[in-house]
Amino acid sequence: MPHTLHRPSRGLLPLRAFTRGLARGHTRGFTLIELMVVLVIIGVLGALIVPNFLERADEARVTAARTDVNNLMQALKLYRLDNQRYPSTEQGLDSLVRKPTAGAIPPNWKPYLDKLPADPWGRPYQYLNPGVKGEIDVFSFGADGQPGGEGKDADVGSWQ
Repeated sequence: MPHTLHRPSRGLLPLRAFTRGLARGHTRGFTLIELMVVLVIIGVLGALIVPNFLERADEARVTAARTDVNNLMQALKLYRLDNQRYPSTEQGLDSLVRKPTAGAIPPNWKPYLDKLPADPWGRPYQYLNPGVKGEIDVFSFGADGQPGGEGKDADVGSWQ
């Protein structure tokens, strides 16, 4: 019977060679050029992706503000059905959460919302009765918090 030399599996041979290289002080790594190329690729991808992501976040905030304004308008319509009038500007949107104590006290008041939402930029929604653009106006001043504006800074209101 011929004598055969037992060889370890092919998967272990490179690992042994690698560990022998470490024992001798020979380590393999990336060159500076390879690292620079990877960093440039990451930078280019970041420059292309980040602006699109930020734009989507602004669009999502505007959509959330529109949804909140629509929900506030629905609650105000229920308030009017129960009390024959909308709350005054002085009573404000707070009258959807707490019974007004100033102005015309509503005869059939009940809570219409659990709590008032803040707009997606962290500021309170605005309310006018009578409205400038409709019978009543509910709106957010947008990202900049100032009247008017364009794009993400534009007002988001019940008239839209």
